[in-house]
Amino acid sequence: MMTATDEDVDMKDVDIKLESNQETEQKILTPEEQKEKEKQDWIRQLRLKFCIRPEYEITKNMIFPDGTLNQDYFRPPKGAKVEEARKWTEVEKELLIQGIEKYGIGNFGEVSKALLPAWSTNDLRIKCIRLIGRQNLQLYRGWKGNADDIAREYNRNKELGLKYGTWKQGVLVYDDDGLVEKEILAQDAAAKGEDVDMN
Repeated sequence: MMTATDEDVDMKDVDIKLESNQETEQKILTPEEQKEKEKQDWIRQLRLKFCIRPEYEITKNMIFPDGTLNQDYFRPPKGAKVEEARKWTEVEKELLIQGIEKYGIGNFGEVSKALLPAWSTNDLRIKCIRLIGRQNLQLYRGWKGNADDIAREYNRNKELGLKYGTWKQGVLVYDDDGLVEKEILAQDAAAKGEDVDMN
């Protein structure tokens, strides 16, 4: 029969064995593992130094005393409203086309207020880039057009992009030599009946 002191001694032996096993395991780290361990130690030290700021009460629970992150701190609070994922559908596309026809490119605030309130002006600008097929919308500022006009501009931009190798991810981007911009300006001038120097 074991007494309480015998059990305490046995538990101390177990603790000592565990500690010595942990020390042995720590000594057998590969160079990559050692480098990773040093990196994690450095990160923990930086967290201890910079994460907890006395002037901001909320930061006291950001990390644990050993410098590891408190994952619960970064989770959304219970009862937080989860924002519904929005989908860009043909309906939204048609509304954007209506907005371009009525307000013109660049007036995305008005389009957002009047037709697509769930979408920010930046969201609409990016959707317009995809719709018209050109990354830089500066030359389109104020331009108004219907679905056919937009399709025509998209095809024109795609043709230019393929010609100069600047059709990237479905939009025309400018090249470093300025050839695309010169071609666009020349085409625009020709459409207006102006004479443009291509050099």
